[in-house]
Amino acid sequence: MNEVERILDQLKRAFEGNAWHGPAVEEVLADVTAEQAAAKPIPDAHSIWELTLHIAAWESAGTRRLRGDRAQLTPEEDYPPVTDTSEAAWQETRNHLERTHEEFQQEISKLQDSQLDEPVLESMSSVYRTLHGIIQHDLYHAGQIAILKKAF
Repeated sequence: MNEVERILDQLKRAFEGNAWHGPAVEEVLADVTAEQAAAKPIPDAHSIWELTLHIAAWESAGTRRLRGDRAQLTPEEDYPPVTDTSEAAWQETRNHLERTHEEFQQEISKLQDSQLDEPVLESMSSVYRTLHGIIQHDLYHAGQIAILKKAF
């Protein structure tokens, strides 16, 4: 297994499951309803829905950066607003997250190990650090979601 394959394995474990740390992103979201996702049981904290959109935003940003896009996320892109809290909208958010994750995995799979030490963009961190940072980001927010779920 080369390093890119190991990174993909870690991303898969963080997002889909079978990791030692606890529930992965998909596992922690599996039984969340739209009502729970939209709720804000902790004042001034993000909702599960907002965190789900935020995870998708950063996986999408990772994909775009690997493709050479220099654009930074705007505040609206970083935490997109939730305007429709129906079950159908929640399912679409979950589907969007899954599609975004699949695109990110596909873009990573195109990499060669020799590219990992290159800057993801000029004057930015390396591809390696960026990929691991997004994996860590997914895990951090999966933990937040797990805590928010305890309110229900």
